[in-house]
Amino acid sequence: MKKILMLLIVLSTALSASADLRTESPESILHSMTLREKVGQLFVILPDHLDPALSLDKINDTRAEGVKSLSPSMIETLRDYPAGGFIFLAKNMASPSQLVKYTSDLKSASGIYPVMAVDEEGGRVARIANKNVFNVRKYPSTEAIAKSGKVRQASSYIASYIKRYGFNLDFAPVADINTNPENIVIGSRAFGSDPHYVSKMVSEYLDGLHSQGIAGSIKHFPGHGDTKGDTHEDYVAVYKTWDELLRAEIIPFRDNLKKADTVMSAHITMKNVTHDNLPASLSREIITGKLRNELGYDGVIITDAINMGAISKNYASSEAAILAIEAGNDIVLMPWDYKEAFDGVVNAVKNGRISENRINESVLRILKLKAEMLK
Repeated sequence: MKKILMLLIVLSTALSASADLRTESPESILHSMTLREKVGQLFVILPDHLDPALSLDKINDTRAEGVKSLSPSMIETLRDYPAGGFIFLAKNMASPSQLVKYTSDLKSASGIYPVMAVDEEGGRVARIANKNVFNVRKYPSTEAIAKSGKVRQASSYIASYIKRYGFNLDFAPVADINTNPENIVIGSRAFGSDPHYVSKMVSEYLDGLHSQGIAGSIKHFPGHGDTKGDTHEDYVAVYKTWDELLRAEIIPFRDNLKKADTVMSAHITMKNVTHDNLPASLSREIITGKLRNELGYDGVIITDAINMGAISKNYASSEAAILAIEAGNDIVLMPWDYKEAFDGVVNAVKNGRISENRINESVLRILKLKAEMLK
């Protein structure tokens, strides 16, 4: 009983300090935010990052038992390290009623309406559908959905059930083209191998998500299809030139930038495109130079999970987060060490490495996206 009472008290405190994007403009909310509140908006984290009892190894282990409910200590962490949103993995899901309560509690505990994200592509990457307890339709693969000719219907169905469980952003569709038969990470997650066909399927998938009020994320820019390695494990390089990419991998992205709610950047290193030798997700040449300036995208850009081996084995959490923001990303997804990444960005602003105006640019984009989510 005491634990429940503590939870209610902390929740009510969080709610009293909340900003309402339904009644206040993103600009006015931004103007009233502290630096820490702004920096928090730049992160989408696992709920597990809020639990002070968990080790970093356990938090970042997708096979470990995940946190499945919100505790008072987690709410206290959220007050000290406010996050802009959360991503749920299968390990955070136990049952329909548990998931609905968990996502609802996180929304209530957040000062600003949070991004509630899930990877639900259809096929092997489907956190909810691949747990039998949820009893929703399973699709064999994204490629199979495309072959069925019912991409819009399938994504609308996927959006309908993730919305029911409290999510507002699906990290889908995959806009990569399956051009390398040795690819171990994309394969049938892609709609196909023809860039124009994939582009059309990406558009239809986004239409289905939007029909249910769910935002989508086209991924993994600038294209993960022509790779052999897996950035979940470590460094992966692509050797195509920018002109070669423009004739293939970039097409599904370029064609759908006006429709995309967010774009997810990949951790692949573009050896013949950039001079900085950084993964695309951390490269200003790719994110700002190519995606923002050349292709003209002004929406929200989010990194792929930076706890993946390509980043976490080569960069500290703080440096990875700083580089991602300097590159032009708006949201840093799943840092290995959330507190270290958060503090690193705060300190980078205080010592002048990153200007607060740069932070404001990203926060305003994020708040505008959230306002759209609430319509």
